[in-house]
Amino acid sequence: MTQLFVLAGPTAVGKGTVAAYIRKHFPEVWLSVSVTTRTPRPGEVEGVHYHFVDQAEFDRLAAEGELLEYAVVHGRESYGTPRRPLLEARAQGRLPLLEIDLQGARQVRQRMPDAFFVFLTPPSWDELVRRLVGRGTETPEEREVRLATARRELAAQEEFDVTIVNDDVRRASQELVHLMQQHVSAAP
Repeated sequence: MTQLFVLAGPTAVGKGTVAAYIRKHFPEVWLSVSVTTRTPRPGEVEGVHYHFVDQAEFDRLAAEGELLEYAVVHGRESYGTPRRPLLEARAQGRLPLLEIDLQGARQVRQRMPDAFFVFLTPPSWDELVRRLVGRGTETPEEREVRLATARRELAAQEEFDVTIVNDDVRRASQELVHLMQQHVSAAP
């Protein structure tokens, strides 16, 4: 069974963008598709970016133990990682990557302490703010909540095995995949 890799970092750091680049350019990496109760953003596709469900279905999945981790993010929407597809990917020897928030990463650390945890950080605070404002998907109030959350999340960097600076999506993605490949080739 291959090692699980977890990519986390503050809101608007570009986790989804890095994951999309990896999905497109590195087919050997299996990317988990999270379940969420939020509505799709423009361009998001059901089953590719997320599984979009209502709160009742999300609660059922959580209650029946079908989620490896789950949390309410930014005090608003629920997100979680389906357990079964991840276990199947690992059993098949794929390179599994979870792209999740900090709360989820902490839950995975408790349940799968052998996982490798990668923290994605912005090159600067100003750049993080620029990215969040630039994507234009949140109201000013939502942005303030996300920025307050991001300040707390940035302080958790030392909880991770390695940090990658997302100053260039291509470079950050390649660094992550190279790290994953090194761990696989170094495994006994």
